[in-house]
Amino acid sequence: MSATPPSPARYIMIGGFLGAGKTTAMARLARHLTDQGLRVGLITNDQAGGLVDTKLMRNQGFATEEIAGGCFCCRFNTLVDAAAKLTDATKPDVFIAEPVGSCTDLVATVTYPLRRIYGAEFTVAPLSVLVDPIRARRILGLDDGGNFSTKVAYIYKKQLEEADVIVINKQELLTPEQLTQLVDALEIAFPNAFVLSASAREQQGLTEWFDILSRETQGIHPTMEVDYEVYADGEALLGWLNATVTLKAEDEFDANAFLKDLAGNIQSRLQAQNAEVAHLKMTYSPDDGIAGEIASVNLVRNDNIPESGMSLDEPSTGGQLILNLRAETDPENLLESVRAALDSATAAMPGLAASLDHEEHFRPGKPVPTHRDSEPVEIKGGCTPTADCC
Repeated sequence: MSATPPSPARYIMIGGFLGAGKTTAMARLARHLTDQGLRVGLITNDQAGGLVDTKLMRNQGFATEEIAGGCFCCRFNTLVDAAAKLTDATKPDVFIAEPVGSCTDLVATVTYPLRRIYGAEFTVAPLSVLVDPIRARRILGLDDGGNFSTKVAYIYKKQLEEADVIVINKQELLTPEQLTQLVDALEIAFPNAFVLSASAREQQGLTEWFDILSRETQGIHPTMEVDYEVYADGEALLGWLNATVTLKAEDEFDANAFLKDLAGNIQSRLQAQNAEVAHLKMTYSPDDGIAGEIASVNLVRNDNIPESGMSLDEPSTGGQLILNLRAETDPENLLESVRAALDSATAAMPGLAASLDHEEHFRPGKPVPTHRDSEPVEIKGGCTPTADCC
């Protein structure tokens, strides 16, 4: 009797612009699926290495692979390799992938090629795109406030155009009237998407979305048009900085307070330059704490207040800080702002020293997809990631 072929793994991609809350949502979904008895593998993605997201996911006990050096579209083969590594290690039933927050055209360059080349290995869930409601209202012209330039907004809107499901995350930030207005505006602007609202942080309204991701398969529709010159210009307007910092104190210090002070320092310096913050994320791992214990801080807009995600219960004498910062400004400004903010924040805590061990600051290069399917193609049977069939 021949062996029963393994069931295809589920591939779920959660997109959305920087600061939309994808990481929190991904963790909630992973926990939901794990609680149902499914094995889950996570794949994080960035233009550079050293991701806060990867640290947060692994800290919660999830098998996580990190793809650096470009978006999934430009690192398609590495995406498949990452899935294979997770398969070798944990045999996931479901892969949850979080693409770079400044990338779009994911259907034509990732999910359609995945279905065409590896159709027997994966079933692909509808593409979800999350939005921060304050940012979304500003992009759609419903509210005034800090915003991105036209070419960066082009990427934001293209992400929504290709979405199968648009999730208004952080719904608690809006009044019921504002939420209804935003839902209506999104449905009018992007009629092909199903729009729903939820809060990953508050764990509200997630059931319907999770059910769609678990049960439905991405449909077939024409590939959207993308002006790759405008897309590239928009990405190039964003400054990118990833850094790791070692903190050492002569005595114990309050790491939670330090993170919030550091984030506020960076924020005020970028505000003074009229540099719109897309996302600032930091985690701190103490050397002297309980294994896996971390503190985290998050900032998603210039006029927002830095928010603590996780906190340490005890003071610390030292550890490692991971910092990811994206804003519409020159990358050199990001580095200068971070250096100055570190000096200021450590000076406010006598006996504390900060050493910038590693940093990468740059503008993303022009996207060059590995594949771009002009129209969806389904191949019955597919092939394995190691087969020479494409």
